[in-house]
Amino acid sequence: MPENAQQPKPETGSAAASEPRDVPRALISLIEQEGLKIGDRLPPELELVRRLGFGRSTIRETLKTWESMGVVSRNKGAGTRLIAEISTNTLRVALTIKHEAESLLRMQQVRRPLEIESVRIATRSATPDQRRIINARAAELMAVFEAGEDWRPADHRFHNAVHDATGNPLFRQFIEQIQKAFHDIYETPFGKPHLGQDTIPLHRPLADAIIAGDEDKAAELTEMIIDMVCAETQKISEEHDG
Repeated sequence: MPENAQQPKPETGSAAASEPRDVPRALISLIEQEGLKIGDRLPPELELVRRLGFGRSTIRETLKTWESMGVVSRNKGAGTRLIAEISTNTLRVALTIKHEAESLLRMQQVRRPLEIESVRIATRSATPDQRRIINARAAELMAVFEAGEDWRPADHRFHNAVHDATGNPLFRQFIEQIQKAFHDIYETPFGKPHLGQDTIPLHRPLADAIIAGDEDKAAELTEMIIDMVCAETQKISEEHDG
């Protein structure tokens, strides 16, 4: 687009903000203002650009994420339609608890084989330096966890160290993309920023198995970690339904 081309301007009083992460919030506000229900069509992308003040690519990416999560359906001829209820009353989780649980479980289904295979490859292929890094990251994670501090950044660094030890950057890229698709909508699953906390003690023996070259044990522990997160998710969903 030429530098002097006129950009669409947001309507006065729109919910637009400066960060791409605010697009879901702005879209939810528009949906509520318009009174859109399941089966209704959202405005075309160009109209959303004009009304919300975000770039078309940013809005399109958000709609793609919503489609992958089962919030909307997109069809070239029929446009974008709502297929799940959404409102500012559920803005904290962006959807109902039940729908959020289903989305997280779907994400874990895709993540599971990637994580297990990455752990197997890392166990076979990690260099001595990479094993030392995995050990250090595990020690850091356990120290932060036992101190009662926010363990999520340390957990992220631990898993990145494992992914890096595979020698294949696609593992890290794909797993981060899968997680991003979920967290773009759900900043804190079920309002629980430390979902999966009970799995953290398993990360020490996981690191030990990788360092020792015990591929089957490392894969077993990885599957246990994912199973525990899925079980916790399912329990929250069932409690909500009850």
